[in-house]
Amino acid sequence: METNPQNLLQFLDLENVPLAAVVLIVGLVSARLLTGFVDDLGERLPGRRLLLKKVSALSRFFIYVITFAITASSVLVLESEALLAVAGTIGLAVGFAFKDLLASLMAGVILLIDEPFQVGDRVAFGGFYGEITEIGLRSVRMVTLDDNLVTIPNSAFLSEASASANAGALDCMVVIDFYIGAAEDFTKARRLIEEATATSRYIFLDKPMSTLVSDQFLGERFITVIKVKAYVFDTRFEKAFASDVTERVKVALYENDVRTPDRQYRDLDLNGGRETGEETRDTP
Repeated sequence: METNPQNLLQFLDLENVPLAAVVLIVGLVSARLLTGFVDDLGERLPGRRLLLKKVSALSRFFIYVITFAITASSVLVLESEALLAVAGTIGLAVGFAFKDLLASLMAGVILLIDEPFQVGDRVAFGGFYGEITEIGLRSVRMVTLDDNLVTIPNSAFLSEASASANAGALDCMVVIDFYIGAAEDFTKARRLIEEATATSRYIFLDKPMSTLVSDQFLGERFITVIKVKAYVFDTRFEKAFASDVTERVKVALYENDVRTPDRQYRDLDLNGGRETGEETRDTP
């Protein structure tokens, strides 16, 4: 069944097109202004930043929906009897043309209701990891730690797994591995690592810190791995926290003569396979 373009005009109220255009512009500008205001308020109130970002996302979504509904009702002549005759054809055409958009729209609604993550969360998805800055009608926007903007269709989150590092909280856990020689004093090393971590300016002390010790086989030798798990007070300082702790631990280990694997292996090589300070016996 073919639809004459002239017949389609009967479904439009051309007199209301200027009004619909004004409503559309006002809605888009209002959404942008509201988002800017709430985001700025969140920067001034760090403790409420994630909550305000969630409010911003929901408000922007509802403004878009209401704006679209008012605009469509203004220009479409829904009372026309001819509309029923070609409604199936138009609906089929629109469905094929906008199926991906509609799928993303419905997925966006599901994301806002189900909340696998929120605006402001640190999320890993599809090989990317970063902060969710926007949950829109069509896509989710993420800023990676390298400051790249990644746009992901909403529908992709319904079929693939995503991981949230902080799940709506302002703080998040940071895991850092440190390596020492298997023959080193691991109790001293663990104490130095715990002290360096606990005194970092980025740590969130309201949640517990823990360390785990294990041995691993690297090449032809064993090494000891000390894993520290601690919380940073704000997800935005995740990498700064890891860098600060790593730097402080390296200095502490060096000053207390706790050798990392590379130093231990170098000393072994320089001493012919013997530990530094090992006594030798003259051959008679």
